[in-house]
Amino acid sequence: MKIPFTKMHGLGNDFVFVDVREKALPDPEGFSKKVGDRRFGIGADQILLVGKATEPGADLRMDIYNQDGSRVEMCGNGIRCFAKYVRDRALPEGKDKDVLQVETLAGIIRPRILADGRVEVDMGPPRLEGPEIPVKLEGRVIDREVTLAGAKRVMTCVSMGNPHAVFFVDDVAKVPLETWGPAIETDPLFPKKTNVEFVQVQPGNVLVTRVWERGAGATLACGTGACGVGVAAALTKRAGRTSTVRLPGGDLSIEWREADNRVYMTGPAAEVFRGDVEWPLPAAHGSLRS
Repeated sequence: MKIPFTKMHGLGNDFVFVDVREKALPDPEGFSKKVGDRRFGIGADQILLVGKATEPGADLRMDIYNQDGSRVEMCGNGIRCFAKYVRDRALPEGKDKDVLQVETLAGIIRPRILADGRVEVDMGPPRLEGPEIPVKLEGRVIDREVTLAGAKRVMTCVSMGNPHAVFFVDDVAKVPLETWGPAIETDPLFPKKTNVEFVQVQPGNVLVTRVWERGAGATLACGTGACGVGVAAALTKRAGRTSTVRLPGGDLSIEWREADNRVYMTGPAAEVFRGDVEWPLPAAHGSLRS
């Protein structure tokens, strides 16, 4: 059968959207593995499903599957693209609403499209206690020395609905991300694995960041990761509560507001193309029509 899809990205962190409001997607885990493949499928960091809300007060539901088939709680770049997807199609659930109420495994997330086309997202309050993140350390994990990837490192951990381990370094370009990233992601210290961010602080509250995403690997941008980095920099007095997180794919504006303890992320979202994909895919290659 043919499944309609939309390819979108936020700063190069790319997604395949499928509308499942009326018809469920068979085998979303297998779909994400095969369709997410960049040689034999469409290619994407994650598959995002647009579904009917099940929680009171929510407009729609967003379910997220990584390229490796695993399911995750939230995606900051994905939620911005989600808001654009809903607005551009004038979906009735979001029609004439300035702010969407999107149900996720991390709770209700509230994106708002700004006049300049960027999307501001209320990502909610950060979680800072070790067991809540989760990481197998008690209390707040702020500049805590640990042994990871074969060396002693200083780590700050934050949950933005999903876990983040943040490491501040002198030169982020010299970090062997493909080696350290997966070793830290899968360390037993993190019961649900973790996203990993390496950060170089520059003047003017600029945080140059490289990301290893849990279940997706090195990506050009990570919205929840940018929020985690902004919070970690503020907690450790390396930056203020408003910062620019500079990712390989571009910049995100992060504000951790003292008044309400909530993190606000602002950045772009873009549609790339639409089409249909045959499912199941043929054994050797994907069949696309766009």
